[in-house]
Amino acid sequence: MEVLDRAGASVIEIGMPFSDPVADGPTVEAASLHSLELGVDLDYILDGLAERKGTFNAALLLMGYLNPVMQYGFERFAKRCGEAGVSGLIIADMPIDEACCIKDALDTHGVSLIPLVGLNTEAERMGLYADGGDGFCYVVSVMGITGQRDTLPPEVKEKLRQAQDVFDIPVALGFGIQRPEQLEELKGLADAAVFGSALINHINDGGSAESFMQRWK
Repeated sequence: MEVLDRAGASVIEIGMPFSDPVADGPTVEAASLHSLELGVDLDYILDGLAERKGTFNAALLLMGYLNPVMQYGFERFAKRCGEAGVSGLIIADMPIDEACCIKDALDTHGVSLIPLVGLNTEAERMGLYADGGDGFCYVVSVMGITGQRDTLPPEVKEKLRQAQDVFDIPVALGFGIQRPEQLEELKGLADAAVFGSALINHINDGGSAESFMQRWK
C-alpha cells in the first residue's frame, strides 16, 4: 500500500478476504484464500489501517462480500471504518434494494457506499444507484468474474456513456483491465481504471507495485 501510494494511486482498494468470493477470478480468489490461511480478518485489516491513519495520500476503500460485514455487525463495522480512515466500501454481492441498513450506518460515520453497476444494469435502475450515490460509480466491464482479459466487450462504451449521463460522480471501469492500451478508446468515458488481478500477477511474477504503476502514468 505504501508503494502504491508513493507511485501515485488515487484510490487504494483493500480486499476483505472471504471463503466464497463468487465475483472473483482465480488470481484474486487465490489471494483471498491465502490471506484467510494466514489469519487475515476484518479486525486485522481495520487495526492495521487505524495504526496508519493519515499516512496515505490515496483514498482507502474496502471491497468484499456482504457475509463477513453482516457477521461483524453493520454499525460496528461502519464505526471502525470511520475510525480507521476508510473512505468507501464496495460490496460485490449486494443489490441496491438491500443496501439501506448498511448505507445508513456508513453515512453516520462518513463512509461512502460505492455503487456497482454492470453491463446488464439498465439506465432506469442506474438511477436508483445514483440517488444518494457517493464517491464514484464502479462500472463492471464484463458479465463475469474478475481477471485479466485481452479485450473488453464492445458494449462497454455505451454502458459508460449511460453511467456518465446518470451519475454526477466520477465513473470508474474495472474487471478485466490488464493494459493501459485498453483504455485508449474509452477516453472521455471512464474517469478512472481499477485493476487488481493484473497487479497481483505482476507481483507474483517477480515485479514490484512501483514498476507496475509506471505503465499507467
